[in-house]
Amino acid sequence: MRVIVVGSGLGGLLTAIEASDAGAEVLLATKGALAEANTTHAQGGVAAALWSDDSVAAHVADTLAAGAGLCDRSAVEVLCAEGPDRVRELIALGVRFDRDHGGAGAGLARGLEAAHSAPRIVHAGGDATGAEIERALIGAVSERGGLVRQGRTSSGESSSGAAHVLRNSRRVTVREHTALAELVVDDGRVVGVELADGTIEFADAVVLATGGAGQLYAHTTNPAVATGDGVAAAWRAGAELADTEFYQFHPTALAAPGSFLISEAVRGEGAVLRNARGERFMLDIHPDAELAPRDVVARGIAVEMAAQGGRPVVLDATALGASVLARRFPTIDAATRAAGFDWAREPIPVTPAAHYWMGGIATGPSGRTSLPGLWAVGECASTGVHGANRLASNSLLEAAVFAHRAARDLLAASAPDGRVARSAYRDPSSPGRGLDTPPPAATRPPGTEAEGFSRGALQELMWEFAGVQRSGEGLAHAASVLSTWNATDLEDRNLLDLARVVVDAALAREESRGAHYRTDFPSPRPELARRRLTSREGAPAC
Repeated sequence: MRVIVVGSGLGGLLTAIEASDAGAEVLLATKGALAEANTTHAQGGVAAALWSDDSVAAHVADTLAAGAGLCDRSAVEVLCAEGPDRVRELIALGVRFDRDHGGAGAGLARGLEAAHSAPRIVHAGGDATGAEIERALIGAVSERGGLVRQGRTSSGESSSGAAHVLRNSRRVTVREHTALAELVVDDGRVVGVELADGTIEFADAVVLATGGAGQLYAHTTNPAVATGDGVAAAWRAGAELADTEFYQFHPTALAAPGSFLISEAVRGEGAVLRNARGERFMLDIHPDAELAPRDVVARGIAVEMAAQGGRPVVLDATALGASVLARRFPTIDAATRAAGFDWAREPIPVTPAAHYWMGGIATGPSGRTSLPGLWAVGECASTGVHGANRLASNSLLEAAVFAHRAARDLLAASAPDGRVARSAYRDPSSPGRGLDTPPPAATRPPGTEAEGFSRGALQELMWEFAGVQRSGEGLAHAASVLSTWNATDLEDRNLLDLARVVVDAALAREESRGAHYRTDFPSPRPELARRRLTSREGAPAC
């Protein structure tokens, strides 16, 4: 059986490892360098009920509460019940989580983050959990396969022809700097991928693990590669998307170029938010103050910033002391100092930033999408576990749990003869990329854009009208502007497609729930407490 995995974060790497170990031949393609993924930037950790004073039931309850009535309970129960085993699997694959030298929970250190009823966050390198997971899983993939560099590196230099295959090469081939362009569809089934260099690769199963689309917004904690490529390609192929209006804005990104993430774990350790008058304003907004759910804290900060002329609020971690900050948060400590701040001596300015997409490609409990032959894992998938607002540190957990399940499922679902049909005619007018269908043509001559369009303009439009707070009037304006724009660059085209999807879904949900806040509909409506599915082939359906 041949499997194509697109994306090299935790979800993609773990799927490749498990499918390979079960006997599949795997092609792992990634747009940038192998470690250039959202996972690398994850700081806080992985949530799991590993300690005797915690329970799966408590983790389920916390996840459901954060999800604001929109979680799929069965998916949440899978996530929390299987989470401890996935953490143990990561340890077996070489992830070096921080230890507490003899405490409960098999010696693992643990932290507390917002909206968790108990400390259950395992972390690595203090605040470098994602980087450590990437290091270990890249090592595991390297043991199972080879590395083929193609296309262009992040510096713009051509890397075609620079190939290296390890001596112990078995069943995994990795192609870096190889972007996804479209999915290849044969008679309603995904049978391969078209890559940005024009080549087509076929497989029995395709797994998208391409992450989120933080580059939709002017302020984001996501890396530059987070342009929603997999979700956009799936949308164009006719796959169902779910809950696309729910984009989570992390409350605390450093208010400096780059929007560096200041982990929620910092507040979990005791840091507090203050306005320009030095007041802890979150005390008046929620009983849990700085440790309220992310949507509550992000909106609280946005309101306070508006009241003080747009100036950032500050995060005050000075009470923790220089030694604690440097030891517990070495990555953040270095980043704040590089930006010119000494956070051990003075509060640092922070602002909300786009962080995580709860919406994405609709999947079942084993990663299957609405298109046969296509699975999705990680942030590009919408499993229903996060509902309207993701609980802190459930993202890496979701990637691990559902990557494991997807790998098992796709192997069980492989064709009896292990082959995929590779020639068929498909109506070019139907969604997706048929085997004999030319690539989609731009609506304008190549190299031209609609008047007023640029990625920066798109990001500012989304930030202002489809950001932390929204209104029907603002969303309608954004939809009108988006309808006049056209993009020819692949990443820009993906972002423009997804911006329209997000805005349309936000307009349709006439309530406020979780990360989706409408100033013209400030309260939740019980009759709308359900997931929203939409596909390119038909009108959005609730």
